[in-house]
Amino acid sequence: MIRIREVIVVEGKYDRIKLGSVVDTLIIETNGFGIFKDDELLNMLRLLANERGLLILTDSDSAGFVIRDYLSGAIPPEQIKYAYIPPVSGKERRKTASSKEGLLGVEGIECGIIEDVLRRAGATIEDESVEQEASTGGITKLDLYKAGLTGGQDSADRRRRLFGLLGLPENLSTNRLLAVLNATMSCEKYKQIMHDFKWID
Repeated sequence: MIRIREVIVVEGKYDRIKLGSVVDTLIIETNGFGIFKDDELLNMLRLLANERGLLILTDSDSAGFVIRDYLSGAIPPEQIKYAYIPPVSGKERRKTASSKEGLLGVEGIECGIIEDVLRRAGATIEDESVEQEASTGGITKLDLYKAGLTGGQDSADRRRRLFGLLGLPENLSTNRLLAVLNATMSCEKYKQIMHDFKWID
């Protein structure tokens, strides 16, 4: 498994699951064409693009290219890298029929090929020392609990206030919130925000 700096954008959850077996980074789904009507998700992608850069890996069919074009027009081009899977005929095992164009999507491509296309797209590969540092540091679930963002009577309200400040979708799970926070800010910045809200001393 390789660790990269950029946030990877894929179309759906099965793509995310497949990528999770290849690469260690934050992976965000567009929910197919759902991104077109989801301003909160787009704002989150803009935030992540500004902080870490995006690497877009959609299917190599017409729908995948429509999503790429949409994001290309919504996010500064210098913050985006593009990875393309090869056009391979076939269908994924979980599906009863092949796609409209008869091509495998990201979820159906071999892991080795996915790693290769990510490298060729210019993904920023982080070395093992960086990976170890990242895995042992950062914002934790305990930090969220101490700030009352989880486990308290007003935790939902606090999360809504935080989402509003950061421009994040209100339906983020705790795990996804944690991943986004660690992708976009240092522990010091997080603690300063919590202090400003008077949620920690």
